[in-house]
Amino acid sequence: MKNLTLPALTLAVALTTTTTFAAEPASEGYFDRAREVTMQALSFLGVNYKWGSSNPERGFDCSGLVSRVFQQVAGIVLPRNSASMSKVGEKVDKSDLQPGDLVFFNTRRKPNSHVGIYIGDEQFVHAPSRGGEVEIADMQESYWKKRFNGARRLLMNQ
Repeated sequence: MKNLTLPALTLAVALTTTTTFAAEPASEGYFDRAREVTMQALSFLGVNYKWGSSNPERGFDCSGLVSRVFQQVAGIVLPRNSASMSKVGEKVDKSDLQPGDLVFFNTRRKPNSHVGIYIGDEQFVHAPSRGGEVEIADMQESYWKKRFNGARRLLMNQ
């Protein structure tokens, strides 16, 4: 895994410490799990893209990254591809996104062909494509804005 540059690390820490959650009541455990998911996803920044892999030593594809994070942090075993993941959990409106939610995009002319983990402030962590590395992307960029398909919440308020 590559070392994070100071600006990337500063942004990662800032996002996880300043991101606010919706005003609806939630258990402290929910916030803790969401923060852990976010921090774990951010810990993989700079890992190379590798199609079909969920191993940080080899690299990640988008669903491999998401699978690895949720299994490690929350013990949730997810389906192996983004289209199947898009059917798990609770549907979330874009305006109600919370850190730890899954965000889905149509990047291959197929709905839900790409997945990332929302970290707050219109940002998400994902493994982009061949030749890339795990990175933070902005959902307000026109590329992502046009391709947004929906979101799901796996971490439930208990």
